[in-house]
Amino acid sequence: MTASAGPEIERLIALLAKLPGLGPRSAKRSALALLKRRDQLLRPLAQAMAEAADKVRACSICGALDTTDPCAVCADPGRDAGLICVVEEVGGLWALERGGAYRGRYHVLGALLSALDGRGPEALRIEELVARASQGGVREVILALPATVDGQTTAHYLAERLAPTGVAVTSLARGVPVGGELDWLDDGTIAQALRARRPA
Repeated sequence: MTASAGPEIERLIALLAKLPGLGPRSAKRSALALLKRRDQLLRPLAQAMAEAADKVRACSICGALDTTDPCAVCADPGRDAGLICVVEEVGGLWALERGGAYRGRYHVLGALLSALDGRGPEALRIEELVARASQGGVREVILALPATVDGQTTAHYLAERLAPTGVAVTSLARGVPVGGELDWLDDGTIAQALRARRPA
């Protein structure tokens, strides 16, 4: 940091740099933009962050973030309680909601199993998922986890843990995206699309 920046600015930059996708240079640019537009950006952002810190909590049922407990999805009687879609983080839930095609309930794991990071089953909300599936009324658990080594390891582990419940365990289809062109796709996506082909 330059000698002309005070400790308040340095602290702001250091905190911004901890956010995903923001490195030291991006954090400096963001801090400058916020400071130049104090009334339009900085003060409203500080107020919104303070309110979120005070009011947002994890849903005791699914683990999603909301200002109410249970969250809006779990409290919605129009949702199909027989379907539970498992996601790694709340961002996955938001992505599925944005699509508007899913009308069931969710379960947020909070992370993925990772041997490299020393993260085992006890660090995830797996016991809560098994308990929900065992209570009755659940027909299917959909695993909407990333197509990574950790994601696939977690999916396999969850399928094994859920097997005794008798609930159907499925995973999202993977392959050629809508509007995708074959020559722009990676080899893994093409291979997965070939394995998951269905009658035309």
